[in-house]
Amino acid sequence: MDTLYLVGTPIGNLEDITLRALRILKEVQLIAAEDTRRALILARRYEIETPIVSYFEGNKLIRQETVLAALDAGDDVALVSEAGMPGLSDPGYELIRAAIERGHQVTPVPGPSAPVTALVVSGLPCDSFLYLGFLPRRQNERWRVLTEVAREQRTLVLFESPHRLRRSLRDIEEVLGDRPLAVCRELTKLYEEVWRGTVSGARRYFDEVEPRGEFTLVVGGATEEQEHWDAERVRSALDELLAQGVRRSTAARRIAAVSGWSRSEVYALGLGEKRELK
Repeated sequence: MDTLYLVGTPIGNLEDITLRALRILKEVQLIAAEDTRRALILARRYEIETPIVSYFEGNKLIRQETVLAALDAGDDVALVSEAGMPGLSDPGYELIRAAIERGHQVTPVPGPSAPVTALVVSGLPCDSFLYLGFLPRRQNERWRVLTEVAREQRTLVLFESPHRLRRSLRDIEEVLGDRPLAVCRELTKLYEEVWRGTVSGARRYFDEVEPRGEFTLVVGGATEEQEHWDAERVRSALDELLAQGVRRSTAARRIAAVSGWSRSEVYALGLGEKRELK
């Protein structure tokens, strides 16, 4: 008793759930769900009558105490994400950590995972990868994250929403270059789509096709030989960062990390053009 079960649930197709997961969801005294609507659909499908409470970003502080109180009282609780394994790109890890610190047993009940599903279907190397979660909303922050992984040779896996996909593809191409890419949409659902090609190809494709649904992007890692940008590309990247309000020294450092130019060369290029305008 007093066990917190981390239950993997379908990322799309409701048949993608294990027999053990169904048994646990029926046996526990409480289910804490990131999205109660999705949880109720699953419960109705499989005749699960366990009480369900919400646990999401907006109420996590209050609801965490509710769940911990149930565990303290000796109840078993199942934590389920909106889809996939709880704790990945959701507030579940905070509840997991709190339960561990309180001395409760925490047990995984493995199931589907969108990052792993996208990775294996991408056709890109799966032996080693880096999961980035969602890219930041602000372009300045996206550039910072992408710059940090620009020389990473492992395959990159990340989430993106439909309304930010085009902007993120442009930023990925600008910072990481034109790499192999798989864009996975609505995995395991009726309109599942896996687009495979390059970053530039995906950018052109989704400039013409309206992005719909949730996306998982799988990006090829950096090659051992770093691409060397030409001066025009460096100027364009520098102008874009400066327009966002990034300090010149910071912009030069970020561009240097991915361009094959030194920080001083990038900085000098910008200053040289600035002097010519005077």
